[in-house]
Amino acid sequence: MSEEKLYAVKNDEGKYWDFSDSTGFWSLVTSDHPITPSKEQAEQVADNKDGHVVTLVEEPEKVVISNEQSKIVEDANKYKFPASYISMNTDDYDGLEKLLMEAYVNGYTVAKEKKYNVKVPHTKEAWYYQSGDTDLLTICPADKKLRGKFTESEIEHYGLQDCEKEEVTDDAD
Repeated sequence: MSEEKLYAVKNDEGKYWDFSDSTGFWSLVTSDHPITPSKEQAEQVADNKDGHVVTLVEEPEKVVISNEQSKIVEDANKYKFPASYISMNTDDYDGLEKLLMEAYVNGYTVAKEKKYNVKVPHTKEAWYYQSGDTDLLTICPADKKLRGKFTESEIEHYGLQDCEKEEVTDDAD
């Protein structure tokens, strides 16, 4: 993120100073140059023309976090002291607290988990898939379109860690 800032001068009527010709305050639609990179220039105009300085800052990039981490940030939003909540639910030594604080302040996106097809051992070209929203596993044929997609945590949940797996690279879902 760049540390450069831009400045505008706004009056009580919601109009902005035009720095190109210095003739007065105009609506944003009609103003040719309503911003300046000079804070001093903006402060001087604000003092002399009865306006106030508006600082334009580049929006910070959102932090990429896991689904589990996003739950901590969401819960922190409901907590009276969000920073304390994040601190209590993370280990500081691994940098997670700082990451989640940045996510809380700057916003975040949830990283998409890798998904895998999992081969059933001792069967010929059969693969597991999840049966709807239930916790059941069913065997499906070798047809790749019918294969299930599992995250690492789902593979662990179903006890399929020792099975052959292949990463799903097409993000059709």
